[in-house]
Amino acid sequence: MVARFVSDPIDLPPGDAEFSRADLIFYDVDHSGSSYEARVYLDAPDVTVADGREPGSYAGAFHIFGHGGCFGDEGHCDVPTGPGDPFDMRSPHQLTPQTKLVTITKALRAFLSGGAPEQLTVTVVAETPGDRPNDVLAFGRLRLVTYK
Repeated sequence: MVARFVSDPIDLPPGDAEFSRADLIFYDVDHSGSSYEARVYLDAPDVTVADGREPGSYAGAFHIFGHGGCFGDEGHCDVPTGPGDPFDMRSPHQLTPQTKLVTITKALRAFLSGGAPEQLTVTVVAETPGDRPNDVLAFGRLRLVTYK
């Protein structure tokens, strides 16, 4: 887990492509630790949690209501792997990784208005409440989706 993540360059839609909406989708987000806010910035690899939501590169955020660790018996917090039984009607395991979506339409349009870049980087910084450590950010992959 980390307090700050900077993506590899992400390909953008062609400069003449119009879109009605743009989303960043975060897959397999871990929520087993502390609660936090994950702030998302476009093309600002040096931004930190101290920068807040003010920089022009701020695009949005997602929030995690964390579980604060595991306090059960051995194996209690192990998320089952593999396909489940199709007839099992129970809810998924409470620590199954989440998918989070951040709509960045306005921020991406502002970014693209400065020229016609072909790629951008996404920086995500985590801020936990109080004096808890900020190294709580963990997810599997990130994807930019635009809609016509």
